[in-house]
Amino acid sequence: MEKLTSVQLREKWLNFFKERGHAVIPSSSLIPENDPTVLFTTAGMHPLVPYLLGAKHPAGKRLTDVQICVRTGDIDEVGDATHCTFFEMLGNWSLGDFFKKEMIKWSYEFLTEVLKIDVNKLAVSVFEGDEDCPRDEESAALWKECGIPGDRIFYLPKKNNWWGPAGITGPCGPDTEMFIDTGRPKCGEHCSPACDCGKYIEIWNDVFMQYNKQADGSYVPLEQKNVDTGMGLERTLCILNGYRSVYETDLFAPVVNRICELTGAVYGEDEQTTKAIRIVADHIRTATFIIGDVRGVTPSNVDQGYVLRRLIRRAVRFGRVLGLGDGVLSELAGMYVDIYKGEYGYLADNAEKIRSEINKEEEKFRATLQQGLKEFEKVITHIPTRTVSGKTAFRLYDTFGFPLEMTVELAKEKGFEVDEAGYAAAFEEHQKRSQAGAEQKFKGGLADNTEATARLHTATHLMHAALGKVLGGEVRQRGSNITAERLRFDFGFDRPMTPEEIKETEKLVNDAISAALPVVCEEKTVAEAKAEGAIGIFDSKYGEKVKVYSMGDFSKEICGGPHAANTSELGRFRIVKEQSSSAGVRRIKAVLE
Repeated sequence: MEKLTSVQLREKWLNFFKERGHAVIPSSSLIPENDPTVLFTTAGMHPLVPYLLGAKHPAGKRLTDVQICVRTGDIDEVGDATHCTFFEMLGNWSLGDFFKKEMIKWSYEFLTEVLKIDVNKLAVSVFEGDEDCPRDEESAALWKECGIPGDRIFYLPKKNNWWGPAGITGPCGPDTEMFIDTGRPKCGEHCSPACDCGKYIEIWNDVFMQYNKQADGSYVPLEQKNVDTGMGLERTLCILNGYRSVYETDLFAPVVNRICELTGAVYGEDEQTTKAIRIVADHIRTATFIIGDVRGVTPSNVDQGYVLRRLIRRAVRFGRVLGLGDGVLSELAGMYVDIYKGEYGYLADNAEKIRSEINKEEEKFRATLQQGLKEFEKVITHIPTRTVSGKTAFRLYDTFGFPLEMTVELAKEKGFEVDEAGYAAAFEEHQKRSQAGAEQKFKGGLADNTEATARLHTATHLMHAALGKVLGGEVRQRGSNITAERLRFDFGFDRPMTPEEIKETEKLVNDAISAALPVVCEEKTVAEAKAEGAIGIFDSKYGEKVKVYSMGDFSKEICGGPHAANTSELGRFRIVKEQSSSAGVRRIKAVLE
């Protein structure tokens, strides 16, 4: 049987839903615009939150796309058969249009008729109900109508079959998940898709957003009920082609083969080597997309830049294990540009930047490793016992990138041991702090569309326009992060702003606020918006309808976020700080008073 390629699967998905009245929309940037809650776009629904909350989408009520995503919460799991830090999510949505009946029928049709999956290998799960919301008998009945027998329909609790809300409050609801039954024997009497035994592999998820969670914890039915679905491209390719891991798909195989060719390593021969190959292949793919993105960032010590730095340095470390030479990682990145340029042309446009940034970071890290070796020598001369403490071993990892095995090896050469249990405890404590920080960061929710954030969002447009007038028209946004208290704005510029330039920018924004300009929203094609001089990141897929927000003759910008109705609502604008974000990128923090 001929293997299914990534290009074919994307086409099959988009064509299927296009035939059912869905507008095909382009993938949004990996770097969320004006969203303080997450560092990267983590799911297909992420860029669509305003529309899931009721705002009108320019393309209509039925949408489909292939969204690029990054999730780094389980970065240390990468190296197994399925975990990836970067992935593509096949998705489709109903914004107050169709609901369970249509979506479940289409899900069954796509799986059995388009992907040709044997119905006898399908199993599904639905929400079992609790004191908050009822059992989802409707979804179960619809699956039975399609031909899924009752013994392959599993009722599972909220932790398995419920989505959301993204924050403390907001849209949420039951989901129904689809699984491939691998044919393995059941692990026990209660074996189900909730098990980790490997009998059932998830392939698709349909979320039915029909409730709005309130601050008091209650659930109120939504006026606009939505459907949000997601199917991981890599995992689906792996399952359909009968591969053992996603690294055998056409998205990874050329790079995996090249690593083996350069090092003499044999993929699949032993666990340690295979894991190292997978980590290098995964992390460099993710780095390629983060740097090459339309809002691409470069390695740094904060936010997205810190994640990028960690990925590249981890790839360097595992590349050393394999024996990869200096500069090879940028070659692998170039291979990914070739693999994806047909779908994401901006990677080819940014190919030199991708190569350069990866090489620079690799060189920096090699220098850091040398510093770490000096630090290690210093540490062991001051240890009263023959044991390197777990905290010290973790500091060598956290500060200098030394993996535990490197510290153990070096210590052994000097006649020392390492407190590996203490290291594990320090590592666990670090993870807890990181997760707590991430939860706090996520606390506002993806839909933090308060009046305060709307005003600051509007002020960001005014400041963007003012910067262009003060510093020159080449100034362009590179990232934005807005909370209810302040705005943070990154823009491409190669030097610090002078005090006079900061003062002039503030004046222009405050003059626009004093002018009481109405904030006008119009729907236009990208080509029309560009012709009118609107600021924005112009996608290569022209003809797509977008929202253009204008404030008199002062500002015209493509955007989908919340805005004030008039600039007079903003108050007084003040720049609190102007600083470097990364090479060639400046960062402004500002407030409204």
